Amino acid sequence: MAHRLGASTAAVWAALGAIYLIWGATYLGMELAIESIPPFLMASIRFLAAGTILYALFRPRERPTRRHWVSATVIGGFLLVGGNAMVAVSQQRIDSGVAALIVATIPLWLAMAAFAATGQRLAPQAVFGIVIGFAGIALLVHPGGDIDLFGAFICLLAPMSWAIGSIYARTAALPTNLLLGSGMEMLAGGALLAVIGLASGERVDVGAVSTRSWAALAFLIAFGSIVAYSCYVWLLQVAPTELVGTYAYVNPVIAVLLGAVFLEESITAWVLLAGAAIVASVVLIVRAQSRPAARPALEEDAATLAA
Repeated sequence: MAHRLGASTAAVWAALGAIYLIWGATYLGMELAIESIPPFLMASIRFLAAGTILYALFRPRERPTRRHWVSATVIGGFLLVGGNAMVAVSQQRIDSGVAALIVATIPLWLAMAAFAATGQRLAPQAVFGIVIGFAGIALLVHPGGDIDLFGAFICLLAPMSWAIGSIYARTAALPTNLLLGSGMEMLAGGALLAVIGLASGERVDVGAVSTRSWAALAFLIAFGSIVAYSCYVWLLQVAPTELVGTYAYVNPVIAVLLGAVFLEESITAWVLLAGAAIVASVVLIVRAQSRPAARPALEEDAATLAA
């Protein structure tokens, strides 16, 4: 396997393994964090803390402009408020593994949003993937099932919002450093989440927050939003895009397994069947987007999984 910038195979696979495990575990982390911290304020604390760290580290290298901040606020609104926070809200009603499978449909919504924005024809493989993806969603939330439909609907809003924000990010004025731009998006999104959380009546009773909620929040800040995302940005520079894109169909599998092991979430036949369809859909769409003739959506989508 050839790598750019002289990266070793061991380093590439170590970084990829970190992304697989850490981003797969973020759903478990959110489930534990919202046990005793309200979802909007939990997400606000997470992104304000992570954004502050990234901004402090990379701000000396590049001076953001007002246009950069406007773009970061719009993107932070779509990705972190409409996206990540909606996942946390939905996990009050649905299992973490189910949420991960729904969020795994991001490439499906990205492909459709890109088509709507540019009119560029989709590859037959991507169209087939979209059809399978919708079939997977239908199987997951089929009438008469044991999954809360309202919770699933809230969760489904997340990848749709992510897709809109990601398409906007492709042409938005942002810093050249991806980590600085992500830090700005986290700061802006975290501020918006604080306003929404407080306006909706959420409050954090520090004394009532459990130890494992604090630990889960610390994991989300340090590993989910900083370590894994830094690995992702580095991999985009040194590894083939199609290899980096494999996180999209490995993460939900890990999330479902972790939910079953640590939260005793049930893995029904419907979940397995729907999960297989959704993962197959993601594989088809990501591979179609990774061809040289097509513009991959993975880099524009990067900040979505710093979540």
